[in-house]
Amino acid sequence: MKIGVFSFVFQDLLSYEDALDWIVDAGAQAVEVASGGWPAGFGTRYCNPAELLQSETKITEWKKKADDRGLEISALSCHANLLHPDKAASAEYRKDFRDTVRLAGKLGVRRVVTFSGCPGDSDEAKYPNWITCPWPTDFSTLLEWQWNEKIIPFWQEEVKFCADQGVDMVAIEPHPGFSVYNPETLLKLREAAGPVIGANLDPSHLFWQGIDPIAAVRAVGDAIYYVHAKDTIVDHLNTQVNGVLDTKPYSDEANRSWLFRTVGYGHDLKFWKDYISNLRLAGYDYVLSLEHEDSLISLKEGLVKGVNTLKEAVLTEPKIQPWFD
Repeated sequence: MKIGVFSFVFQDLLSYEDALDWIVDAGAQAVEVASGGWPAGFGTRYCNPAELLQSETKITEWKKKADDRGLEISALSCHANLLHPDKAASAEYRKDFRDTVRLAGKLGVRRVVTFSGCPGDSDEAKYPNWITCPWPTDFSTLLEWQWNEKIIPFWQEEVKFCADQGVDMVAIEPHPGFSVYNPETLLKLREAAGPVIGANLDPSHLFWQGIDPIAAVRAVGDAIYYVHAKDTIVDHLNTQVNGVLDTKPYSDEANRSWLFRTVGYGHDLKFWKDYISNLRLAGYDYVLSLEHEDSLISLKEGLVKGVNTLKEAVLTEPKIQPWFD
């Protein structure tokens, strides 16, 4: 396994070159680069596929910045709602995504990270509708409509495009607010759209839902295509009063039910060792991409401490054939 960093978090503070230097200095070996997002065009400061695709020279020069620092480009990420019911918005998001896929194919990057998307409640809707309960009974009917009429047909078509471009791993990040938010919904989409669909497993989004990330690894198995290394701490005093569904700003740390934390500050080293060992049992031996969204720790300190924690836990050599079997 390798330790990587999701460069998206640096884009408002550093140039791309400086961000790569920070990543190298922290001891990471790979970089995941944002290439689009929500709203349209967000996240393209370091990598704008529409511009890079204008010439092979631009692509080569861009890639050389990571190559010269010994960093592998582990994935391109386009985190957007590709199924947004606002047709103008979804058209922009889908263009960003397809440009990302085209660029990944030219770079030889097999993995693209994104969300499943979330449709609205009708063809006339303006906003997404994330359904979280079966009652009133209209919700069950609506959920079936979303999957059968919007989610599955879209991804069945999209995976063909991805495969044609040389991207055979679309790593969907299970995330609340989107139609795929847990292992069950991820595997439902994979069954319907085929093996190009897999998971970008981020334990931080699982913890606060009450999901054990290690159990999730076992459930998703060889459909794990990518892994974000990010932690969450659940505030049990606040959740005992208000539960885990929390719409307060992330900056309201003292009153929120849960907070994103850098690796090692939500769960201890034992968890990360167990998590990584179970990833290996599931057949995943690729990059752990550190994503820093911890408002209690500065970006640089969070990066260094997170990478150092992962260094203690990561398994870098191939597993053995047991002589004691």
